[in-house]
Amino acid sequence: MHAETQLALHHTRAADLRAQAAAHRAADEARPPRDLRVRLGLTLVEVGRRIAAAPRPATC
Repeated sequence: MHAETQLALHHTRAADLRAQAAAHRAADEARPPRDLRVRLGLTLVEVGRRIAAAPRPATC
């Protein structure tokens, strides 16, 4: 492949990637914040881990 052709393809692909990144950032900014949801989820995971790790009484 000629160097000029490869360079043109590189510039085209780089421009496409920049456009995709900008669209992703715009969509991410439009999404509502999930701080409470994340904290609640992490708390539920921690509670589940504690329940799973708690020793159970032996029943015979």
